[in-house]
Amino acid sequence: MLKTSAAPARTSAPPGDPMTTSTRTRLAALACAAGLTITLSACGQAPWAGLEASPSATPKTKATLTAIENDLATGSTRHQITAGDAALTVDYSSSLNMGEWTAAANKPVSLSLSATLGTDDGQDVFLSKMTVITAVTGPTGALEPPAPFVDQTTLVPGYLMKAPYSYGQTYVLSALDPTATSVTLSFTYELLIQTTPTSASFAKQTASDQITVAIVP
Repeated sequence: MLKTSAAPARTSAPPGDPMTTSTRTRLAALACAAGLTITLSACGQAPWAGLEASPSATPKTKATLTAIENDLATGSTRHQITAGDAALTVDYSSSLNMGEWTAAANKPVSLSLSATLGTDDGQDVFLSKMTVITAVTGPTGALEPPAPFVDQTTLVPGYLMKAPYSYGQTYVLSALDPTATSVTLSFTYELLIQTTPTSASFAKQTASDQITVAIVP
């Protein structure tokens, strides 16, 4: 009887297949782990998630510049005022250029005043007293003012100012507080009006006026 023996099992890879079964198993496990890692990463929180949106910037309010009134912006101005039956014409001017009206400068203001009468029987009109009070304004309010200016005549009854005559005067505003931005000049005119053309009696009338002038930095 002939005995046949089974061929022993082959444990090595066949020719042309360098990868063993165990090697394939390890690579498959690694690939599976890598796939799992990628899947978990894809399902993770986005890097920008949880970041709060920054509040929108609040627009800044621009400061409002307020224009300063200047009655002498063109160098002169004319005002019409009344005192009882008298109609007054006052011309204000300055020989100093407005661009040079600084707080430190001497600032001249000239005026010319004349009057006409509504009921004119030939009476004359006289100025007995003129007063100027100056108010100085700065960025935060009123500043120290200069002393009042007074022109009181020693003539009796006063300065003749009925047209075609007129009263003229120049008031010089000296140095002010360096922070001054404007001045307001308040004028008071005290008049004496003849009751009749030949009378030595007079009626007193008072007129008030004012101008504002800007002070440049």
